[in-house]
Amino acid sequence: MDEERDVMEVDVLFVGGGVACLSGALHFANLVKEHNEKVEQGGEGEKLDEIMIAVLEKGAYVGAHSISGAVMDPTALKELVPDFIDKGAPLEGEVKKEKVCLLTKKGKITSPITPPPLNNHGNYVISLSRFTEWLGQMVEEAGVDIFPGFAGTEVLYDGDKIIGVRTGDKGIDADGNKKENYEPGIDLQAKVTIFGEGSRGSLTKTLIEKHNLDQGKNAPGFVIGVKEIWEVPEGRIEPGMVYHTMGYPLKSDTYGGGFVYGMKNNQVSVGLLTGLDYHDPHLDPHTEFQKFKLHPVVADILKDGKMVQYGAKTAPVGGYFSVPKLYANGGLLVGDSANLFISQKLKGIHVAMKSGMLAAEAAFSALLKNDFSESALKEYETSVYKSFIGKELKKVRNFHQTFQSGLYIALIRAGFQYVLGGRVLKDRLPTEPDYVHLKKVNEVYSTNSPTDEQKGIIKFDGDRTYDKETDVYYSGATHEEQQPAHLKIADLEICYTKCTEEYQNPCLRFCPANVYEMEVNEDTGERVMKLNFSNCVHCKTCDIKDPYEMITWTAPEGGGGPKYTMV
Repeated sequence: MDEERDVMEVDVLFVGGGVACLSGALHFANLVKEHNEKVEQGGEGEKLDEIMIAVLEKGAYVGAHSISGAVMDPTALKELVPDFIDKGAPLEGEVKKEKVCLLTKKGKITSPITPPPLNNHGNYVISLSRFTEWLGQMVEEAGVDIFPGFAGTEVLYDGDKIIGVRTGDKGIDADGNKKENYEPGIDLQAKVTIFGEGSRGSLTKTLIEKHNLDQGKNAPGFVIGVKEIWEVPEGRIEPGMVYHTMGYPLKSDTYGGGFVYGMKNNQVSVGLLTGLDYHDPHLDPHTEFQKFKLHPVVADILKDGKMVQYGAKTAPVGGYFSVPKLYANGGLLVGDSANLFISQKLKGIHVAMKSGMLAAEAAFSALLKNDFSESALKEYETSVYKSFIGKELKKVRNFHQTFQSGLYIALIRAGFQYVLGGRVLKDRLPTEPDYVHLKKVNEVYSTNSPTDEQKGIIKFDGDRTYDKETDVYYSGATHEEQQPAHLKIADLEICYTKCTEEYQNPCLRFCPANVYEMEVNEDTGERVMKLNFSNCVHCKTCDIKDPYEMITWTAPEGGGGPKYTMV
């Protein structure tokens, strides 16, 4: 029998405290204000009094789980907050200088011109965690209720209609028993619920499956971005300076690339994106990033500096054909949760913000009509595809797919795509889920016992390169340890048998936070999977890349996870 829970009714609920939902919440509040002002001046309609708008955020504070490259196209920000400069938007620097390089093991080939998709002049380097915090302050000033530290764990339904979200219980021990500080989650009920949980949202996954929102769509694809913030000697790099790299340390058959962005206060953002459609079961994205920092181009920038923050997250790069149906009865999908990301440009912030604003407009229209059905909310999807989001996605609709043939062929095809508006051979190239691309160890190495050199293992020096445990410390990641693990493995026996034999447990490597660790029982000699779930930085890589689809990421107790402040 379900226990009785508190119920809180709101008009509009935004699930996720990232830029998509915050932009949507602020825009919705502005629409209500503008509507009421027009009514007061004799316009049509009735005033909308006591409209409740709520934002649910699983992080301990707004910005705690926000991480990106990040170079921001200001298009959506200029629309949402025209005077963003005067309002103190935390911009690290306007991009005025940039370089694009193809890295070899020890050298580089610098592009004589910046490829148009990577031309960032007029964009801004930002810290997404700082930017999100700033945006959240404006949202609260607009009268929106933000609830940090509360994780949505279940979508609420009335029949097939979405009516809100249940938050997770707090005070549950590792065995599932209630502790003295137990607090049941609450039911947040809304007329319309907007899901912007970020990449591979846990609630969004259930929505897509229940409502068949991905029917007829390409499988989504993802990259894992691993990054650090460094303090470097004064004058080493200008704020707003941008480096983008291809090639080393990634092999030519692995999608991805590196970046170095100059920030204020002698800080630099450095990171590596690795496509999760990689083949090699021994590839470790975190290790590849450490190698990246040792390359002379990057090493010269970081010399005599110190690392001050670490983070990792996934981003959706499946493109136009992987975008699911964006609406359901009572609900909308926005931002990374909707796979809205321009992979060719490495841009998602402006797209996320605009999608949140368009969702707000659709929700506001539904509120005026008092109709939150699928047919009423469908206008959101129409507006997305008519906006710059749809146009940008359409132009690069096959970009990621071309890289499945390798870097050098892909660069040629990408050039043709740019000229031909996205079409190469076929208007739509198919994709498969990322986990399908992983090959067995003996397929990659022609042996089940590859050497450390073949596997790309390096020693971490603690000066330029760091192990995962050290990096996790600099992410600020903490979880209440006396709670059930939020990472669910459906069948551990497969871990110990088939996965060991065929892939040698790739979760030990693809996780950038050392959550998965295989220990050997000294008495029995048996291998035991240890889950260091308190390390988790909420990147969702395990939910995406596990070759047997056995790992499911679920939301931990609210407030757990990384504590980002500058990434």
